[in-house]
Amino acid sequence: MTRPAKRPFPKGRQPVRSPGRSPGRKNPHAPADTRELEVVVTDVGARGDGLALADGLRVFVPYGVAGDRLRVRVADTDGKGEDVRAEILEILEPGPGRQTPPCRHFGRCGGCTLQHMDDGTYAAWTVGMVRGALERVGLGDTPLEPLSRTPDAARRRARLAALKRGGRVWFGFNERQSHRLVDLEDCPVLTPRLFALVGPLRGLLADLLPDGGDADVVLTDLEGGVDLLLVGPRSLDRAGREALVGFEPDRVARISWQPTDRAAPEPVANRRPAFVRFAGVPLQPPPGAFLQASREGEEALLAAVRDGVGQATRIADLFAGIGTFSIPLSQRAAVHAVESDEAAVAALGRSVQGLRLTVERRDLFENPLAAKELNRYDAVVFDPPRAGAAAQAAALAAAKVPRVVGVSCNPSSFARDARVLVDGGYRLVKLWPVDQFLWSSHVELVGLFER
Repeated sequence: MTRPAKRPFPKGRQPVRSPGRSPGRKNPHAPADTRELEVVVTDVGARGDGLALADGLRVFVPYGVAGDRLRVRVADTDGKGEDVRAEILEILEPGPGRQTPPCRHFGRCGGCTLQHMDDGTYAAWTVGMVRGALERVGLGDTPLEPLSRTPDAARRRARLAALKRGGRVWFGFNERQSHRLVDLEDCPVLTPRLFALVGPLRGLLADLLPDGGDADVVLTDLEGGVDLLLVGPRSLDRAGREALVGFEPDRVARISWQPTDRAAPEPVANRRPAFVRFAGVPLQPPPGAFLQASREGEEALLAAVRDGVGQATRIADLFAGIGTFSIPLSQRAAVHAVESDEAAVAALGRSVQGLRLTVERRDLFENPLAAKELNRYDAVVFDPPRAGAAAQAAALAAAKVPRVVGVSCNPSSFARDARVLVDGGYRLVKLWPVDQFLWSSHVELVGLFER
C-alpha cells in the first residue's frame, strides 16, 4: 500500500475577508500547547467529522472516515473538557470507505467536505444522519424512502466571495469554518455555465473593487442565461456600471447590484428574460431569489410533496417562496400560497393568471396560520428555512388538517417540529430524503403526517 502524503490536506496561504484580521495572524484565544495522537475513527458525526476515542478524550477529526487509523494533532485541553478537534497529520491506514477526492480544493474549500467518502459510504452516512435525527426525538422507526441523489455539475445557484488584495482578486468559497478564501480553479458541483463565469468575473472584479475591497456574487443558472447579483461594493460609479453592462452578454441575461444584503437590488442590465419553469409555467425570479439548488433535487422534492398531498383539493403552501410547490400543485387543486418576502410574493403574484392559486404576504414566524384558518384545507405543505417552523408547527398540531407535508433542509429542526406534530395527534407516515447538496452534510427531507 502506498502511504498518503504526510499532510493530506495542505492549508495554503489564502487571504482573510473579515475586518481586522490578516493572513497568518495567530488566534489569541487558541491553546498554546498541542500534542500528537494515533487514533482510529469509529464513526462519522452529524457534521461529517470522524469520531475517535483517545486518552479519555472524544476526538473530532474533520475528513475522517470510519476505519481510518490516523496520526493527528490535538490542542491540549488542560483537563477542562473531554471533546477536542484534531488535524490529520498522516493517514496511517485508510478506512474501507475512503476515496481520492475529485476536486483539487478538497481540504480547504468549505463547500464540499465529504468528497473523501466513496459513493456507498457517503449515501449510507446521509441516510444514517436522517435516521439519527429522528431517533433523538423518538421517531426512529419512521419508514424511509430510498435516497434521491443529485449528480455532479448540477448546482445551479451559488454565492461566491471576492477579495482584492495587492492588485490580485481572490474569488471563490470560504474555507471550512473560516473567513479565508479559496481561489477557485476547479468545481465539480457547479453547472458548467456557472463555472465558466469564474474566470471572467475575477477580471471584472479586479476593475470594480478597490484594493482591500470585497464583494459577493450570487449566480443563478436560469433559462435564457445566468442571473447575476453583485452584493458590494458599497458604491458603484459610472465606469463600474458600464463595466457591468458590458459583462459577458452571451451568457449573462440579467445583472443587478446592491451595496449590502439589506439594500434592495438595483437593476443594471436586463438583456433578455431569464426565468425558471415550475410545471411548465415560466416565472422570472427576483434577483438573488431562493431557488432549489438543483433541478434534480427540485424534481425529487416536488414528487414527494405531490405524493404527500394525495388527492387533496384545497391546499395551503406555507413559506411558499416563488412557487416551487404552489404552481405545480395548483394544476390539480386550489392552492393558497403564503410567503413573507415581498419580492417573492410579487413574482409569484405575476404568475397566477390561469392558475387556481391565491397569494398572501405574511410573516409566519410572527403570525402563523391559526388552527381555525388551517382547518379550511385538506392538506398543508410547509417548507421553512433551516431554523424550522416552531410556531407554525404548534398551530398545525392544534388543527385538524388531514394531511401535512413538511419539507426541510435541516434534519434536526425537522425532527423537533415533527415531534410537536406527533404529540398533537399526527402520525409521521414516511419520509423522503433528498441529497441535493452533493458531498456536504446538508440533506433535504419531505415528511408526510396524517391525522
